[in-house]
Amino acid sequence: MTIKEFFSFKTNKFFWVNIIAMIVVVVVMIFGVLRWLDIHTHHGETVAVPDVKGMTVDEAAKMFRNHGLVYVISDTKYVKDKAAGIILELKPGVGEKVKEGRTVYLTVNTLDVPLRAIPDVADNSSLRQAQAKLLNAGFKLNQVQLVSGEKDWVYGVKYQGRQLAAGEKIPVGSSLTLMVGNGSGDTSGEDSADVPVDTDQPVTSESSSTQDDSWF
Repeated sequence: MTIKEFFSFKTNKFFWVNIIAMIVVVVVMIFGVLRWLDIHTHHGETVAVPDVKGMTVDEAAKMFRNHGLVYVISDTKYVKDKAAGIILELKPGVGEKVKEGRTVYLTVNTLDVPLRAIPDVADNSSLRQAQAKLLNAGFKLNQVQLVSGEKDWVYGVKYQGRQLAAGEKIPVGSSLTLMVGNGSGDTSGEDSADVPVDTDQPVTSESSSTQDDSWF
């Protein structure tokens, strides 16, 4: 073998060694990147969304941390029969399989009682019509207050002793007093009296019970 052939062989050997080394490095880098992505995205790892309904947000936060989840309060509702501040709903739902790090959106029972507009019942509704509208709107009813005027005709609505205007907003579930005519036909008088009323079965007089259903 001549010197020229020897160096040519040696050069070719180093060339192929470098090529192989580069291929190995590229393969290792690709494998490393894929492995990092797999770990970073928790590929294939899922957890079940815990049942936190009825818990406070602070109580639920501990469970979410233990499951590798995060949460956001996305909405509030008012449910009068449930404690303020507890979780009513969540999305994704209880038991759903999600990846670690997933955000769970919570609906929480509001701390504040929402306001609702008073239906327009004054001077355009019978007693039973007004009772039905107010009860359906979420209000409660006290004893009616009789005032001089047409029998069983509603002349006003009071809240905490103050007469309300139609559309005025007060807390849902508030107790209201209807100002109802006593049949005297004189609406100018100031004398009035409170009489019991059953809000499930509205009070009517004997005369009103014989009137046509066109009242409604």
